[in-house]
Amino acid sequence: MSSCDVALAYLTVQGEKLVSLARDIWEHPQVGFEETYAADLQAATLEAEGFRLRRAVTGLRTALVAEWGAGAPVIGILGEYDALPGLSQQVSATKTPVVPGAPGHACGHNLLGTAALGAALAAKRAMSAQSIRGTLRYFGCPAEETLMGKVFMAREGVFHGLDAVLTWHPMYANTLWAASSAALNSFKLSFHGRSAHAAGAPEAGRSALDAVMLTDVGVNYLREHVIPDARIHCVVTRGGEAPNIVPEFAQSWYYVRAPKRSQVETIYERVLNVARGAALMTDTTLEVELVAACFDFLPNDAVQQVLLSNMKRVGAPVFSKGEVSFARALQATLPPAAVDDALQALGRARDELGDPLCTRVLDDVGTLRKGTVQPVSTDVGDVSHIAPTAQLTACCMPLGVPLHSWQAVASCGSGIGFTAMLFAAKALALTALDLFGDPAILSEARREFDRATGGRTYNCPIPPGLKAPGQR
Repeated sequence: MSSCDVALAYLTVQGEKLVSLARDIWEHPQVGFEETYAADLQAATLEAEGFRLRRAVTGLRTALVAEWGAGAPVIGILGEYDALPGLSQQVSATKTPVVPGAPGHACGHNLLGTAALGAALAAKRAMSAQSIRGTLRYFGCPAEETLMGKVFMAREGVFHGLDAVLTWHPMYANTLWAASSAALNSFKLSFHGRSAHAAGAPEAGRSALDAVMLTDVGVNYLREHVIPDARIHCVVTRGGEAPNIVPEFAQSWYYVRAPKRSQVETIYERVLNVARGAALMTDTTLEVELVAACFDFLPNDAVQQVLLSNMKRVGAPVFSKGEVSFARALQATLPPAAVDDALQALGRARDELGDPLCTRVLDDVGTLRKGTVQPVSTDVGDVSHIAPTAQLTACCMPLGVPLHSWQAVASCGSGIGFTAMLFAAKALALTALDLFGDPAILSEARREFDRATGGRTYNCPIPPGLKAPGQR
């Protein structure tokens, strides 16, 4: 048997165990930096398979690195397992939380981490059987949803020394994530003023809320004078205690996104200037807290094409009649235009894609196509500026179902998600083995990476002193 045949056979035999693992994580959702259940399950599995394991990497208690083999090349596979707050949902076509207000896997990270883990296990089994030289590293990465986990790991050099990196993400289409994504700064603006009776002595007060509101007005004017692809959005996290008290403290939380890291830094500084002006106008003081920051995603075409070839070799996920029926039931809960809007974004006709589930491996689709920029952000971007990186997407939910919705939670806990997960695991495992076996691919990937980065070394966007929640 070839190494690829060994890997595929392993995943076929172990498929039900991986499904059970993904279902177990789905049933125990935990938000970023609190994913102890998933991290413990993965760690136990990796240790049982003979991987060398490091837990609580860089002081992040749910971050882990597992390694097998020795020498060059060094190939990494990224996994995630954090859920989203407030999106608890049963595997049902009606909105029915398991626990109201509890987290749910609305981005399918129960599938993402399990498929990545399965790929690592399968590649290791094949490397052992075929005496393939090289080092395989699996990274269990916390808190992708808050764009923190991989960035904090990257700051401490966890991803250095890799020749290539593979990952994937649950979506609708079976294709490459060949688009870039938005770089981001997440930050809180806290204003400190002076309280007073809002009716009896308003002149004695200095309103921190006024500063928050004036900042928002200024940023609205700023939006006209930034690049069209930029995004600036915010919420007010603290606005005061009661109308008859001049608020001495108020806070807003902003995201600034743009296609390139340098563009984010420029716009970020302009937003801070608006806030400084608001503080000056209101005679308050300003405190800036950088919460998170990440790079844009830099896809590596040399590795991506190998990944696409293996997706086609494995063949698109084949869904059962029950899974198709459940997909249609979930679609029926969507707004009337949701499916048509999704088709427009994907840039393909319904019969090209499959409806309600994607039944083909596609070379490219609309917003994921090479040369486009996804308006969303991911901390995979930081890894992609350290080593050549490729990722695929797989059909884990029906056409029109958005990520971060209760319908996505239901789908990612159903046979739909599990079927796509095994497809992704196979494609990732085969690609890792191809990279171990063909130095020419890695040489071309490195040349492309050097051209794309201009030879610049990764410079982490979060400062050395900043700690993640719970980081030791």
